[in-house]
Amino acid sequence: MGLLQIIILVLVALSATSVVLTRDPLPQSMAASFYGLLLGILFFIFQAPDVALSQIVVGAVALPLMILLALAKTRGRAE
Repeated sequence: MGLLQIIILVLVALSATSVVLTRDPLPQSMAASFYGLLLGILFFIFQAPDVALSQIVVGAVALPLMILLALAKTRGRAE
């Protein structure tokens, strides 16, 4: 396994841990977005570009956007 693959695997593990340990939903959605981007890079490095593109669209863009929209809607009702 190459050095770049090991570095990305470690970064993915660290970012996954940061998503789990973050308690506030807003920073957690940003951490989840970063995690999705790193997973996309990981898939690309492991020579799966189609999976990488899907992961970047869903994990780094769509999921955090849906979380932010849900937070905005629930916080708007609370006030």
